[in-house]
Amino acid sequence: MIHSTALIDSSAQLADDVEVGPYSIIGPNVTIGAGTVIGPHVVINGPTTLGKRNRIFQFASVGEDCQDKKYKGEPTRLEMGDDNVIRESVTIHRGTAQDLGLTKIGSGNLFMAYSHVAHDCIVGDNCIMANQATLAGHVTMGDFAILGGLSAIHQFSRIGAHAMCGGGSIILKDIPAYVMASGHPAETHGINYEGLKRRGFSKEAMQALRNAYKVVFRQGLNLQDAIALLENSDVLPEVKVFIDSLKNSQRGITR
Repeated sequence: MIHSTALIDSSAQLADDVEVGPYSIIGPNVTIGAGTVIGPHVVINGPTTLGKRNRIFQFASVGEDCQDKKYKGEPTRLEMGDDNVIRESVTIHRGTAQDLGLTKIGSGNLFMAYSHVAHDCIVGDNCIMANQATLAGHVTMGDFAILGGLSAIHQFSRIGAHAMCGGGSIILKDIPAYVMASGHPAETHGINYEGLKRRGFSKEAMQALRNAYKVVFRQGLNLQDAIALLENSDVLPEVKVFIDSLKNSQRGITR
């Protein structure tokens, strides 16, 4: 299961069935869960904890020191859930002491080739980052969010659950939940209707989200007034998620 040319630090903890390919390096303070497959020429540094059934392709770098110049070697961490796919040359860095000291990845995510997750990012479950999509530091991605290839997300931005960003987009502000955005700089283009349909959202919920989107983006209201108008009506749980993503915005929302 572990190739003879792989280098495994004595402090690393690997489940019995973990596979490690040729010339891969597993550093100290790394824990890898059952069913995980690590390809050739992969580097995993710690402190890093990987869950079960993750698959990491060749030349990926996982759990490395971050690129933030403020980082001085403090003991920060990377935590990853289960069933993630990390394709060729993906880079995922640990956190910094200036934040929580943690980069956290959920489960069921796909990181396509050359995508990058910087320090202190929080990525939910079932997200997709297409080729060369890049998260700057301290970015949060909600569940089922999708980033098109070559998209770049500004530090401290938030990508809401089920949001979708088009390829080549420059995201400078937050993208609310369920919203599609693209461009340089990005602009919003409605609710991610097709994505919600594929995930089994009801017609009632999708129409309610469309109506809520129009209140925020089409009626010329400032954000506080739009939120107040939405909250003063009976809202479905899905719309509540949309409202919460607006209220939790710290950089302002993309319009």
